Amino acid sequence: MGSTLLTALGLMLVLEGVLPLLAPQAWRETFKRMVDLKDGQLRFVGLVSMSVGLLLLLFFKN
Repeated sequence: MGSTLLTALGLMLVLEGVLPLLAPQAWRETFKRMVDLKDGQLRFVGLVSMSVGLLLLLFFKN
C-alpha cells in the first residue's frame, strides 16, 4: 500500500510539472486566472478534478 501511494504521488508530481516545464507562460496565465476565481468556482474546479481522477482510477483499476 505504501509503495503504491508513493508511486501515485510521484506520478502526480511528474504530471503537475509537465506544463510549467513545456509552457511556462501558459502555466503562469492559467495560475493567475485560477487565483482570480471565487471560492465556489475554485471548489468546483477541485471537485471536477477529483471526480475525473476517481473515474480514471475506477476505469483502469487492475
